[in-house]
Amino acid sequence: MSERTEITLADGVRLHAEITGPADAPVTVVLLHGWCLDRRTWRHQVDALSGMGRRTPRVIAYDTRGHGRSSATGRHGATLDQLGDDLAEVLRRLAPTGPVVLVGHSMGGMTIMEYAHRHLAEFTDRVAGLVLVSTTAEGHTHTRYGLPDHLATLLRAGETLGAGLLARSGAWRPHRAVLPVLAPVMRWLLFGDRCASDDLGLALRSVGRAPLQSIGGFRASIGSQQRLATLAAFAAVPAAVLVGDRDRLTPPACAESIAAALPHAQLTVCPGAGHMLPLERPEEVTEALLTVVRRVNCATRKNLRATSVPLRRRAA
Repeated sequence: MSERTEITLADGVRLHAEITGPADAPVTVVLLHGWCLDRRTWRHQVDALSGMGRRTPRVIAYDTRGHGRSSATGRHGATLDQLGDDLAEVLRRLAPTGPVVLVGHSMGGMTIMEYAHRHLAEFTDRVAGLVLVSTTAEGHTHTRYGLPDHLATLLRAGETLGAGLLARSGAWRPHRAVLPVLAPVMRWLLFGDRCASDDLGLALRSVGRAPLQSIGGFRASIGSQQRLATLAAFAAVPAAVLVGDRDRLTPPACAESIAAALPHAQLTVCPGAGHMLPLERPEEVTEALLTVVRRVNCATRKNLRATSVPLRRRAA
């Protein structure tokens, strides 16, 4: 059974979240989706986490501001800075104690990095595991859309101009009417060799829910973010990094630079896969996530035993 809840942030934005797993679980997993998507991206992983038996964690999957069932955000709130602050508030409200595993896809991974950058003490105190999927720490440095450099440069210039116009277009969603026509383009951009029709349909419906100001507004900070140095804060944390070798938005070079900065990270490159790994390669993403959660569970049990021994001795 899942529990639906909303939290209202200081600027009035409401974040919609779904929570599963036991309230007294020693570990909490927080799932962060990508740009123009929503929490449903993680449907396979939520199911897998709920099947861990006695080790089932608490799982929080929430819609980023301006996405899914969360309320719209103004232009000034459509930044990674704000998303990092939002994540801090989600943890304070919905998971105030205990170790957490942060799992981010695309913009969700960048949100985790921004949270570490802006709330380092909280990050260091709370985060016990990381899974970074199809994401980057270097903005659009490596993004070529699978095209030659000169064409990629032209496409990026057009995308940047278009994003600026969309960011001023408010909270309406006229693009929903033309998404069926854009389906082949979306399939090429987001997926690799294999693409189930229901996965493409979910991606299209998610994009259709995102208002124009979210589609355009987040583009500037996503393209400019540089957080490789921040990864030093992750160095001792059990981590997994995954990417598809056909990813046109965050190609393997993005994951390789992240993994190079994380000495304990397990890097997985999925052959033939594109950008939507949680949907198109659910087994690989789930296995990496479960591995990290098991490691955190094990470390948490050891810590509990270590702290309880002195108490038993004093009682004796």
